[in-house]
Amino acid sequence: MKVPFLDLGAAYRELKPEIDAAVQRVLESGWYILGPEVEAFEAEWAAYCEAKHGVGLANGLDALTLALRALDIGPGDEVIVPSNTYIATWLAVTKVGATPVPVEPDPATYNIDPARIEAAVTPRTRAVLPVHLYGQPADMDHILNIARRHDLRVIEDGAQAHGARYKGRRIGAHGDIVCWSFYPGKNLGALGDAGAITTNNPALAQRVAVLRNYGSSRKYVNDEQGVNSRLDPIQAAVLRVKLAHLATWTERRRAIASVYSENLQGTDLILPQVPNWAEPVWHLYVVRHGEREALQAKLNEQGIGTLIHYPIPPHMQDAYSNLAMPPEAFPLARDLATHVLSLPMGPHLSLEGAKKTICVLKNAV
Repeated sequence: MKVPFLDLGAAYRELKPEIDAAVQRVLESGWYILGPEVEAFEAEWAAYCEAKHGVGLANGLDALTLALRALDIGPGDEVIVPSNTYIATWLAVTKVGATPVPVEPDPATYNIDPARIEAAVTPRTRAVLPVHLYGQPADMDHILNIARRHDLRVIEDGAQAHGARYKGRRIGAHGDIVCWSFYPGKNLGALGDAGAITTNNPALAQRVAVLRNYGSSRKYVNDEQGVNSRLDPIQAAVLRVKLAHLATWTERRRAIASVYSENLQGTDLILPQVPNWAEPVWHLYVVRHGEREALQAKLNEQGIGTLIHYPIPPHMQDAYSNLAMPPEAFPLARDLATHVLSLPMGPHLSLEGAKKTICVLKNAV
């Protein structure tokens, strides 16, 4: 039996009649840019996230970029970012002309370490951009307390944390603005690129809505230099269908994570740690091992798919060679990149598939 890392087609197969009907509804409507389908999803997603406002966008990177622009962050400003994250978090900062200032992760949770943030604040710091990595919330109270003391804005990268809770409250509006990706592999995934922001601030929501539409609030009237980053109505319709099933899919992920955690105790693997205030949604189940490549090869031989999130930290990417950050500048990020391995995870992973993964792992480590 082969165990794929993630079966993207399974979600469509499960919901085929609903998704096909939703797409057909949009095709027959004749409304193919923004409109009622997008507005309905924006309202439903905001409500799900326990936020007051939602704005649909073309992708997650645009969500981050437009959030920064809506907060007037740009050249000469610094934004504190995790050293351990996908490069999109950094790309948004540099895209608006600001400078990313990396902060190392908490070695237990892999999220940005609040204890290290304050030392990174300078007179040029304008914002903190925590990532809820792998679907586990960052420690928002500590981050927000630091931000308030230094008059900083907080932009959350929620791309992997659809439905996650921090101290009982869903991720969606703890900070000033939360940025979402609905890339197909996300917990709530579209059938292509899609994104959004959520916020409790109506002015920020309106600013992002203007920026996404060529800087226009009224047709042919451009308030500022915006971009074209509008959520497609077909994707919005698909996301509305999937959103109704997200809670069920999250519980399936949690069940798989529980099976992994219970059965891999006592092995040489370093397993995920969850603080008592966090309710993760297990976008990824990430373990660490000193011989990661050899372990991955053994799993592959047995038909078990794995991935590495992420093999090269941003400060070591050629894209940021201009920042002249040596590899040893962020040893925790570099160490994680060398040792992390993401096991099969998803709402359509069977219990048998998880058990086979566990069996092979126990024989391999």
